[in-house]
Amino acid sequence: DQLTHSRVAILASLGIKNITVFKKPIISFFSTGDELISIHKKLQKGQIYDSNRYLLRGMLEKLPVTIKDAGVVVDNENKIINKLKSLSIKSDLIITTGGVSVGDADYIRDALKKIGAINFWKISIKPGRPLAFGKIRGCYFFGLPGNPVSTAVTFDLFVRPALEKMLSLKNRENITLKAILTEDVKKKKGRVEYKRGIFYKNKNKYYVRVSGLQGSNILSSLANANCYIKLRSDLDSIKKNMMIDIIPFEVLV
Repeated sequence: DQLTHSRVAILASLGIKNITVFKKPIISFFSTGDELISIHKKLQKGQIYDSNRYLLRGMLEKLPVTIKDAGVVVDNENKIINKLKSLSIKSDLIITTGGVSVGDADYIRDALKKIGAINFWKISIKPGRPLAFGKIRGCYFFGLPGNPVSTAVTFDLFVRPALEKMLSLKNRENITLKAILTEDVKKKKGRVEYKRGIFYKNKNKYYVRVSGLQGSNILSSLANANCYIKLRSDLDSIKKNMMIDIIPFEVLV
């Protein structure tokens, strides 16, 4: 069980001043990419502000973990290897964003192969397909996609449950509700798709619509949403008034 303020009070009322506990796991994270710069600098041509580190910190702060922000690492394999090596010594889990897709400047996967092991790479979901998971010595590793919405989705679906397992927290399954779609939605067969949606209740029934444009780089679709719309891999055309699965955000924290 987690040591909450009320449990500390119970221990104090019993005169117990020392107990044995597990320390909070240390979670380190960094972004990769030559195009990324700090929000404190002026944006130049071809550059974008790094939003993923702020996104990850906010999601990690909801869990009882020690957070280490390791900044931004440029697209250089040796620098990425050195960063991963140094962080793996003092961390229980490393999270990176970017650098896991198939491309000339995507070095995370190759770096991990040289200093650790890859358990899996690429999953059949959208957004978030280029997800990597592995281990460096005794430190676990998640390589998340660089697009911010993909970062959020893969964190919710994979990193958060892994952290809860590390923390010995009671397994909390995502609550799935049935909702009526209020508009047609496009989708291709072959992958499970997690669209961002807005759901509401009316006369004891749930209704849902997508929360705007669904590109994996469009953070507004996430900011305006209150649920994921989970679409099965076998679906290719979802029509208005169909009953579909949704996962409310409040059970993902």
